[in-house]
Amino acid sequence: MESFVKFTNQSQGRDRIFRTTQYACALVKYLLRNNSARKALVVKLQSLESNMSSGRKLFRLGNTVNSIDAAKRTLQLSDPVLRLCLTVANLNRALYFICDNVLWARNVGLVPGIDKERWSLNGSCCYFLSLVMSLTRDVYVITQTMVQRTRDRQFQQKMDQHLNDNPDVATVIVPQLDAFLFLLFESLKSNPSVALDTLKNICDIFIPLDRLGVYRSNPGVVGFCGLISSLLGIVSVLHPSLKIQP
Repeated sequence: MESFVKFTNQSQGRDRIFRTTQYACALVKYLLRNNSARKALVVKLQSLESNMSSGRKLFRLGNTVNSIDAAKRTLQLSDPVLRLCLTVANLNRALYFICDNVLWARNVGLVPGIDKERWSLNGSCCYFLSLVMSLTRDVYVITQTMVQRTRDRQFQQKMDQHLNDNPDVATVIVPQLDAFLFLLFESLKSNPSVALDTLKNICDIFIPLDRLGVYRSNPGVVGFCGLISSLLGIVSVLHPSLKIQP
């Protein structure tokens, strides 16, 4: 109960709950789209999804400043790859929140004259670029972890034992591929925060891809990916040790 209270007291925690509800509604609504007996429920889910989206926009009003501050901090990183990826990701996230704030202001009638579609596409583009840079960071960290593991003598012995214990796999699959997959699995297993962040970003990237028309899926796929990434986000908030650093 204490963890739940602490979680809900955070604006990030409340946003995760709203986001999970929003994409769960989108997924269920898609699954029930052809069920004529559930039309009333679909309408309610549509309304709840819209309300959750509007509520999240309100929660994110101060996130632009947070993203700019995060970009200032990542500029101090000594690793040039991490510095580039994280700074560009944070700056694009800040631009995304600016677009999001403008859309919120338009929805409440403060700036009714703006082009909603254009600002929405601009926001999706910034969100997409932020996710691409975050995924690039994830791949870089995974690669660094794999390199470190290959230099570990104990791990080399463990890999040799794995290949010797699975001769059938090694003959059917290219031995180098089997070794690579084993190395990748062990690297992710030893660094769960990176594995969690990578899976979350992969799920998230389908959302702007669909919105921008780069890769058309359907509302069901978007809802499912958004729901999974939201649940992973909740896990990272509940367990800070699983949140990737920096």
